[in-house]
Amino acid sequence: MPFFYVDWYYIVLVLPAVILSLWASAHVKSTFRRYSQVRNARGMTGAEAAMAVLRAHGVTDVRVEHVSGELTDHFDPKDHVIRLSDAVYNVATPAAVGVAAHEAGHAVQYARHYAPIYIRAAIVPVTNIGSRLSMPLIVLGLALSGLGQVFYYVALAGVACYGLCVVFQLVTLPTEFNASHRALRAIEESALLLPEEQTAAKRVLTAAALTYVAALSVTIMQFLRLLLIVAGGNRRRD
Repeated sequence: MPFFYVDWYYIVLVLPAVILSLWASAHVKSTFRRYSQVRNARGMTGAEAAMAVLRAHGVTDVRVEHVSGELTDHFDPKDHVIRLSDAVYNVATPAAVGVAAHEAGHAVQYARHYAPIYIRAAIVPVTNIGSRLSMPLIVLGLALSGLGQVFYYVALAGVACYGLCVVFQLVTLPTEFNASHRALRAIEESALLLPEEQTAAKRVLTAAALTYVAALSVTIMQFLRLLLIVAGGNRRRD
């Protein structure tokens, strides 16, 4: 396939999604910084908020620890530990409470056997393998397509491998939205934040959710791009 065709596929399909993803990343950082400027009324830190959410749901086997970095907060289901970043762990702001409660929401998902998060965890190894194999298979299939139809199917197999990334992102969306829903409900029911502070936490989590939507859009557009490249190569061979 001529290179300018590939470039046009990228420009028309993938580039707008990449721009959206960059905007979403910048937006979540700016929103987090905005609501990290003021101490919350109760003086509750992120670590304390995470523990409060866990207690409210009867989860007793999860630890809360500090991890260095910016927005590196995550829940590790293997070690049963919530790791909170520098700006969250021992910081008492609406943003810190929102992020910490969100990660605690993931721990609650495991405790409540929430199906999507188990599906996501189960497909991670397959997705990693598929993402590594996709481009070599596509390149090999297109390069040798003149030798027979079988190599077209090799390239299609590469596209299918990349499709696993789309599946992973699709499963990720409900897990992230649900964790935020659990977090905001726990913040409200346990009165961890004042009403106006709850609004701030919601805005932080909404901004974070947009990054997952943007990531899904990039993955889908890249999948379509690869599919069009392979299909176009097969048409020219015929």
